[in-house]
Amino acid sequence: MKLTVIGSGDAFGSGGRLQTCYHVADAEQEFLIDCGATALIGFNRQGLDPNRVGTIFISHLHGDHFAGLVWWLLHAMHVSHRNEPLDIVGPEGIAARCAAAAEALFPGSTAREPRHELRWHEFSSATPIEVNGITATPYPVRHPSGAPSYGLRIAAGGKFIGFSGDSEWVETLTDVAADADLYITECYGFEEPARFHMNWRVIEENLDRLSARQIMLTHMSQAMLDHSRQVAAAHVILAQDGLSLDL
Repeated sequence: MKLTVIGSGDAFGSGGRLQTCYHVADAEQEFLIDCGATALIGFNRQGLDPNRVGTIFISHLHGDHFAGLVWWLLHAMHVSHRNEPLDIVGPEGIAARCAAAAEALFPGSTAREPRHELRWHEFSSATPIEVNGITATPYPVRHPSGAPSYGLRIAAGGKFIGFSGDSEWVETLTDVAADADLYITECYGFEEPARFHMNWRVIEENLDRLSARQIMLTHMSQAMLDHSRQVAAAHVILAQDGLSLDL
């Protein structure tokens, strides 16, 4: 299984990075974890085909994590002429929020039915959901977004990926990370507190409790990027756009 970082930035593009999006592929299928507004830009940079993605998981309903769905669905209709089914899995109300965003950005764009089958699925807190052979378990975190926000634990192809989403520290993150092949955690700040976000010092204090084989820091502010060389832990890496890992 191969994970490619499509976007590793915060909402503000700090360091010139794209917004949150991870592409995962194995011999059977391809899927996304989050789909920030710049997802298609990242796909073009990496030479990836959006039509090969069958499932998209969304952690929470902030634009830098889900707004790429607007362009994704328009691209499927008008550019790539997608025929393959697409499953989108996210917090309660995701379909309505996506439609509202699409209408705000491209009035009238939701009037036309897609040529491909589009299936929406909603998470239920701490309840595993299986879609296309991928099992995702959403864990509630602390990050207000107008809908429940989740950390995600995803099982596919015999591998486990944990993803914090955006959140300040909550105890459920130890479950998200437990024995994962990769745990992706937002790390907005270095040591300065940021409400509803994490910083490196908090993560560092809890490293012994995060039992993933490898931990990736992402969603970094400029302040965190400026201090990134001070991160010193053997199994901790820093995300960057275009980075690929074999899990």
